[in-house]
Amino acid sequence: MEPTRFIWFDGELVPWGQAQVHVLAHGLHYGTGAFEGIRVYATPEGPAAFRLGDHMRRMVGSAKAFRIPLPWSAEHLSKAALEVVRANELPACYLRPIVFLGTGTLGINPTGASVHTAIAAWEWGAYLGKGALEHGARVRVSSWRRIGHEALIPNAKGTGQYINSVLAKQEAITAGYDEALLLNYGGYVAEGSGQNVFLVKDDRVGTPPSTAGALEGITRDTVMTLLADDGHDVVETMVTRSDLYYADEVFFTGTAAEVTPIREIDDRPVGDGKPGPVTARARELFMKAVTGELAPYRHWLEYA
Repeated sequence: MEPTRFIWFDGELVPWGQAQVHVLAHGLHYGTGAFEGIRVYATPEGPAAFRLGDHMRRMVGSAKAFRIPLPWSAEHLSKAALEVVRANELPACYLRPIVFLGTGTLGINPTGASVHTAIAAWEWGAYLGKGALEHGARVRVSSWRRIGHEALIPNAKGTGQYINSVLAKQEAITAGYDEALLLNYGGYVAEGSGQNVFLVKDDRVGTPPSTAGALEGITRDTVMTLLADDGHDVVETMVTRSDLYYADEVFFTGTAAEVTPIREIDDRPVGDGKPGPVTARARELFMKAVTGELAPYRHWLEYA
């Protein structure tokens, strides 16, 4: 990560190195925070944040779910995000808004802790690397299970619960894979460590529902919309591990991952081991949408 010039911190632009947090912040010790990931793309009309309002509304919802009193509206946060892009003079970047609890108490009960909000921006390329984008990622099903609705709130982006994803990611990388897939406690596929997953079988495109423990990803929703409008049969469906093995195509979606093909799962090739036509079409449509080339979807862009 290359530092940029400014971070928006509690309502003000501050130099990157001065956006600091006390070591006794409640969020540092207990993971009491919520965050988002947003991409800004270079377009002929200038830098454009993709579905910025949707991301900020989800962060407001996540904060509410975790009972964190976020002092800013989604609209204010959206304006602040665009201010960060302009201040850092970035033609394209990744945005990380976060709200977390600070000092004031260090017991499990967070009552009395201060609340802090920040938005950072930096350049970020292909999340799983250019090789994965071109040839597909190697993936393994993790021994770790995706946290369930009975334990936490998997459909909110809480900071602390991502240790579940960290464990799965570390396990996969150590074993020589690019990424992990997590099953829920019922044995059904939930998602990757930080991405939603799609599979294609007999021309039907499926993705696990939020009830399986999957985040209702904004890129997921985008790809479902684009493919459906393109004439594909797209459904939410429970997915088993064997469904992945039998699939013609499998791919990830996410703000960081965008649309990334999967070429291998548990040492078994997906289809013929190469990115398939539906995956390629999903990526093509997505990249055209985020750069403003598709007129019906330009309302998803907010320009800095």
